[in-house]
Amino acid sequence: MARVWETPILAIATFYFTVDALFSAITGQITAWLSRKRLLERVRRWVTSLGPLSVLRPVCCTVIVLEPAKPLSAYLLGTGHFLPGAIVFIAAEVLKLTVVERLFQLNKTKLVSTPLFAWGYGYWRRMMDFLESTAAWRTSRRVLSEAWQRT
Repeated sequence: MARVWETPILAIATFYFTVDALFSAITGQITAWLSRKRLLERVRRWVTSLGPLSVLRPVCCTVIVLEPAKPLSAYLLGTGHFLPGAIVFIAAEVLKLTVVERLFQLNKTKLVSTPLFAWGYGYWRRMMDFLESTAAWRTSRRVLSEAWQRT
C-alpha cells in the first residue's frame, strides 16, 4: 500500500523543490544585493554575535511570521482572487527565503553545531541529493537553464 503513494509524493516533492529552486534563484540575487548594503551592517553584526541556540530565534521568527501567508494565499486563490493570492504567496515566499537564506549564510557553522538542527539539515541535504540525482530533476534543471539563457 505504501508503494502506491511513492510516485505522487515524489512528483509533488519534485514540483515543490523546482518552484523552490526558482524562488531561490531570485532570492539569491536579492540576498547578495542586501549583503553589500551598509544599512544592514548593524543587523549583520548583531546576528553573527549570537550563540548557536540564539541564532535559531531570528530564523524561527521569520518563518513563524511569514508562513501563515501560504494558507492566506490558498484562501484567496480558493475564493477566486487569483492575483492577490499569487502576490501574497510570491511576496511572502521570496521575503522568507531571502531572510532565512541570509541568516543561514551568516550562521551556518553555529546552526549545524546544534544537534537537532544538524540532524534536520543532514536529512534535508540527503533528500535534496536524492532528488537532484533523479532524471526528472536533471531534466527540469536543464529546461530551466535553457529558458534562463534565452532571456
